[in-house]
Amino acid sequence: MATDLHRTVTVQGLTRSFDGRPVVDGLDLTLETGQFTALLGHSGCGKSTLLRVLAGLDREISGTVLVPRRRAVAFQAPRLMPWKRVWRNVLLGLPGRPDRAVADRALEEVGLAHRAGAWPKTLSGGEAQRASLARALVRDPDLLLLDEPFGALDALTRIKAQRLVAELWRRRGCTVLLVTHDVDEALLLADRALVMRDGVIAYDTPVALDRPRSPSDPAFAALRGRLLAELGVEEGESADDPAPVRAPVAAAHP
Repeated sequence: MATDLHRTVTVQGLTRSFDGRPVVDGLDLTLETGQFTALLGHSGCGKSTLLRVLAGLDREISGTVLVPRRRAVAFQAPRLMPWKRVWRNVLLGLPGRPDRAVADRALEEVGLAHRAGAWPKTLSGGEAQRASLARALVRDPDLLLLDEPFGALDALTRIKAQRLVAELWRRRGCTVLLVTHDVDEALLLADRALVMRDGVIAYDTPVALDRPRSPSDPAFAALRGRLLAELGVEEGESADDPAPVRAPVAAAHP
C-alpha cells in the first residue's frame, strides 16, 4: 500500500487471503475525489476487509492500493476509551499534543460540544457514534471510511445520524466510502453504489437521484429493485436474512 498527496483512491488487483482462501480476489476500484460511494454485499463477501485495507489496518495484501495520506475510519462500535473523557477520546491517536480546542471544534461540528467533558458511559448510542465521527473528522480526512456506522442505532437515531453524515460530506467535500447492508441507506446517502460479490466489485451504478431523497420516489424504488436483484434477494428482504429491509421514514439531506 502507498499513500499519496492526491485524494483519489486507486485499487488494482487487490487480493487478501485468510488461511489460503481469497476474501478479496483481484479487485479493481477507483473512487473519485469528493465522491460518496456505498458498498453493499452479503456478510463475508469482503466489504469490511476492503475497508480495513484502505484504512491501512490490514497490510497482508498483494496488488496496488493508492490512498490519500489523510484518512480516517469510523466503525459500527464507537470504540471509545471508557477511562477518557469525550474530548480526550476525540484527540486519541493524533500526533503531537493537540489542544482541547481542536476536539471542541470537531464536537461542535457533530452537535456534541455540550458533552465534551462527559464520560463515555454516560452517552447515548447516538451520542457515542457522533463522538466517533468527531474523532474521525478531527483528522481532517480526504478519505472517510464508514463501516456500518449506524447499524446499532434505533430507527429515529439512525435517521438523524444519516442526515449528519450527509451534511458533513456536503460541507467538507471529502471522499466517502460507506459499507452497509441497508439498500435504502445506500440510496439515501451515496452518489454511487457498488455490490461486492466473490471478492470483487460485481455491480457498479451511479445514484443519479435529486436530493433530498425519499424511498417513495419511483426512481428510488426502481434503483432499489435493481440493487436487491444484484444482491440476490426479493423486494422486502435484506441482503443477509429474511427480515425486512430497513427503510428510513424520512429523506436524508442535503
